[in-house]
Amino acid sequence: MIPFKKMHGLGNDFVVLDARKNSIELTSKQIVAIADRRRGVGFDQILVMEPSGHADFFMKVINSDGTTDTVCGNGTRCVARLFFEETGKDKVVIDTIGGVVYAEEAGDLVRVNMGQPRTNWQEMPIAKDVDFKNLKFEEFPELPPAIVASVGLPHTVFFIKDAEAVDVAGLGSKLEVHTMFPQRTNVEFCHIVGPHHIRMRVWERGSGVTEACGSGACSVLVAAVQRGLVKDWAEIQMDGGSLHIEWRKDDNCVYMTGPAAHAFSGFLDPSLLSTAA
Repeated sequence: MIPFKKMHGLGNDFVVLDARKNSIELTSKQIVAIADRRRGVGFDQILVMEPSGHADFFMKVINSDGTTDTVCGNGTRCVARLFFEETGKDKVVIDTIGGVVYAEEAGDLVRVNMGQPRTNWQEMPIAKDVDFKNLKFEEFPELPPAIVASVGLPHTVFFIKDAEAVDVAGLGSKLEVHTMFPQRTNVEFCHIVGPHHIRMRVWERGSGVTEACGSGACSVLVAAVQRGLVKDWAEIQMDGGSLHIEWRKDDNCVYMTGPAAHAFSGFLDPSLLSTAA
């Protein structure tokens, strides 16, 4: 049986698998079966810790629909916490498809350097060279122009009057697969609460509505600074709680600080995997 740990960052929940010594191969059907919250374990993403030649380990991110993603902010804090508890160290270098990230203990929290925001349309990526800081979707006249921001994966950010009132699932599911986004997109709906306080709700590509999104919170801060709505840091308040996000001028990197929780451990029963093979 395959051991796992169930973890979460502000309710954004994960099944964490350790494949650093023994490889783990799961089919898309098996992943979807594990993601089933009634018949499986349930998760927003699976995080697989694998060997890396130039970091402490590689983190593979797999969405609940079976697709692979590039990076996961909340997930990074979770696997970093496991590494700290395992090794006694207080810093870790983690490789991902979206690039290398750096995490460190910050008291009871974990701080992650998510790297520098992407600066051109190919890096986002979006389908063509447009003004991605002022992107209007004619199909959605009720929405203001968006900003597309990225710290390893695309986030389409809308600043609206009231994030509580928006149909996150209805709009997010359509925008995720818009032709402007060749690799799909995450979608954030936000409003400014105060000079250093932003309310955010999120639709994640491959997972749907989630309680929190770390890379999304980072992208929202970047978008808000670019719009002149906040300065260089803010508390990003999501359904599951808040993250402290800072865009530092000295290295142009975005830093995320927040909790990581271990809910329980268990084993993936062979009967669950065999029925979905």
